[in-house]
Amino acid sequence: MSRDGNYDEATSDTIPVCPGCGIYLQDSDPKQPGFFVKPSPKGFIDKIIGKKGSFVEESEIPDILKKGLLNDIVDIENSENPGIRGKVFDENSKNVKNLGSSDEIVSEKPIVCARCHSLRYYGMVKEPRAESLLPDFDFDHTVGRRLISITGARTVVLMVVDAVDFDGSFPKKVAELVSRTVDENSRSWKEGKSGNVPRVVLVVTKIDLLPSSLSPTRLEHWVRTRAREGGAGKLTSVHLVSAVRDWGVKNLVDDVAGLAGPRGQVWAIGAQNAGKSTLINAIGKCVGRKLTHLTEAPVPGTTLGIVRMEGVFPGNAKLFDTPGLLHPHQISTRLTREEQKLIHIGKELKPRTYRIKAGHSVHIGGLMRLDIEESSVDSIYVTVWASALLPLHMGKSENACKMLEDHFGRQLQPPLGEGRVEELGKWVKKEISVSGSWWDSSCVDIAASGLGWFAIGLKGEARLGVWTYDGIDVVVRNVLLPQRSHRFEVAGFTVSEIVSKADRASLFVAFLVSKRKPIGSTAVAHPTSSSLTIDADSNLASP
Repeated sequence: MSRDGNYDEATSDTIPVCPGCGIYLQDSDPKQPGFFVKPSPKGFIDKIIGKKGSFVEESEIPDILKKGLLNDIVDIENSENPGIRGKVFDENSKNVKNLGSSDEIVSEKPIVCARCHSLRYYGMVKEPRAESLLPDFDFDHTVGRRLISITGARTVVLMVVDAVDFDGSFPKKVAELVSRTVDENSRSWKEGKSGNVPRVVLVVTKIDLLPSSLSPTRLEHWVRTRAREGGAGKLTSVHLVSAVRDWGVKNLVDDVAGLAGPRGQVWAIGAQNAGKSTLINAIGKCVGRKLTHLTEAPVPGTTLGIVRMEGVFPGNAKLFDTPGLLHPHQISTRLTREEQKLIHIGKELKPRTYRIKAGHSVHIGGLMRLDIEESSVDSIYVTVWASALLPLHMGKSENACKMLEDHFGRQLQPPLGEGRVEELGKWVKKEISVSGSWWDSSCVDIAASGLGWFAIGLKGEARLGVWTYDGIDVVVRNVLLPQRSHRFEVAGFTVSEIVSKADRASLFVAFLVSKRKPIGSTAVAHPTSSSLTIDADSNLASP
């Protein structure tokens, strides 16, 4: 099985590809990737209800997008004459036979695989076991060799990065590859030889999740600095966008259209779940073109193969959506679907700030811990920027080991369940020294890829210990969000439904054990799981 998608026109003429994710379609085995069900003109609704493997046609696509026709199975073209109503494909398509004759096609809406349908309507993968059957996407072979080609159409690289996980989602290898290509091909061009110099456009998505008080000028300066340090020293332009709210999309489209010219190739590249497909859907809505609706879901790896779209930009310029790059250093790649929901940031970030002294620690769920080991000042301000669903805990560092044994997978989630702690890997520490010059705002960030970050504010120096699972990137960087909360968190667990449920479960187990106590016994029975019980008041008094 290949994940080249519909890049090659010869391939797309013979094998249908899902327009939502780019995987090759097949209707023979519902347990295999790419399975779909052919729509029938009669009893279509009954078929949907009666078959678990069936899918419904797209109905929640924006009006601008949902009238488009899927031409050549995988080519989405801007046609002035959309053809006869009632057909999925253009009347000139060679591939109508692949998905049934024209009599069998009952709608002009595009057909997607069962996986895309399940992600769109239920937010989950229909056949989780089929995920392991997907081959790895060979970026260097499939996309990399085209980006470095010295001949061919002009290349524009849309490097898509998540604003709330910049370092974790930043594609360093792609940035270094493209930067080398720019240098080499520029020299060739100056020498009078062929030299296709790629244009690199850095697109920072999901800026609506950052606090509205953040200055765009400050953010762009911060982004350019981090990108340069990450290997992207040859940026043509930087765009800050929110595909959900249409912020900055029009300016991006105009810029890319000018860079691509009439025959260019535009490649959208980024880490899994960085927002590429959502961005492309927003671009289609902005330009008013007839595009298929790419599948969007807060699930890493939504796009499986290359999806080619035409008619987005003027002339014959083509836009390609590529599968998300797998970054093993992101903690999100180790989590289950349910655990990923807890760390997913879906609303504007809010600061949670602690004022603590040396000898104390702060946990972000069961995924990251910060120890204040030594400090030249009495107090340090620690602000947590992460999903509001994640429970936090602040207490004495001497009790940190007990927290790992007693509360990871329970009050401190993710992970979900005690058994998951060992599955995530070895719990390791990284020593970090920081210094700052002011109290009233944060001076430095300590970020864990795929999770969030601690922002540290102090006027002096401190030695910190940062704990997370082995192999997860921990980055020390210039502060992104200097502000902190005006209301300080207290010692112990933060108020959250996760902590409340764990406490109720612990109390229930203790109750059951007490009911089994022998008559006349004076000993107090303590169940193994009784360590889950947390006395919030005692935590507040003696962290």
